Amino acid sequence: MSHAYDSLTPDTVLNAIDSVIVPQGMITSGHQLTLNSYENRVYQIGVEDKPDLIAKFYRPERWTRETILEEHMFSLECKEDDLPVVAPIVINNETLFHFEGFDFALFPKQGGYSGQIESLDDFEQMGRLLGRLHQVANCLEVKHRISISPETFAVNSRNFLLDNHFIDDSLLPAYSTLSSDLVDLIQQRWQEYNPKLKLCHGDLHASNLLWSPTQTENLPHMVDLDDCALAPRIQDIWMLMHGERDQMQGQLAAIAKGYELFLPFPSQDIPLIETLRTMRLMHYSAWLAKRWDDPAFKQAFPWFNTGRYWSEQILILREQFSSMQEQPLQLIL
Repeated sequence: MSHAYDSLTPDTVLNAIDSVIVPQGMITSGHQLTLNSYENRVYQIGVEDKPDLIAKFYRPERWTRETILEEHMFSLECKEDDLPVVAPIVINNETLFHFEGFDFALFPKQGGYSGQIESLDDFEQMGRLLGRLHQVANCLEVKHRISISPETFAVNSRNFLLDNHFIDDSLLPAYSTLSSDLVDLIQQRWQEYNPKLKLCHGDLHASNLLWSPTQTENLPHMVDLDDCALAPRIQDIWMLMHGERDQMQGQLAAIAKGYELFLPFPSQDIPLIETLRTMRLMHYSAWLAKRWDDPAFKQAFPWFNTGRYWSEQILILREQFSSMQEQPLQLIL
């Protein structure tokens, strides 16, 4: 079966970029390197006598242009406020371009390394960065970004997997019953805490941070606001934390210490951390399933949609069902 990205050939990529930069007195050198991205297609592109560019070609029919432009607005407002966010390049007052069926944007190349945060000082620095990010977000109005909610991440994900027969037949009863119980508990927790949904990065995990050491500090740059969404503000915090409970307690306190220099920490959302984690797990399986017609996904995730995968997912979700009923983390400053 053909896929929309099949027509995104190396020549198409270079011709698309030249259509934008040649009128600016630049031209691609012919060098291109495919970067690690599955949702979109992202390339490092050589430019004659200029620094390389990063080109992101958005997955066709995923977002509307209005939705993408709100992402760009968020990034550019952050850049304007001197936040270390990799924002799209503005050319003739435009950030989103179109070529032969593809919407794409250009970004400056940002060096650095990614990986889990280990130092409490780095967690505190992330808290300061998130406080500033959310300050900027508070000043923006968006109408087209999705909301992270039980309906969008849990209910819809479960329905898609079941309706499209992705679950192994032998495991279908277990998954169906367990996921139904999880949806009920997720909705119960959501109603209990009634979180306010505000503009967030939405997908702030370690791979979406590039750390660049300077003479005075280790500076994190946030990349890829492609999934920015309306969500509880704790959404931008919990994915950064890892390890045992006592380790996460310390990480949470460090983030809060930095965050509160700019905004009150959303401590009222802490009990939703395991709920949001469960929602993301369900959403992730559905995300893979929805992309299963893309050959790149079959190559990158060969373990998906096997009996072993669904068996492991059931075990993970059972653990989450228990975790959601345990005492939540406590903010101890």
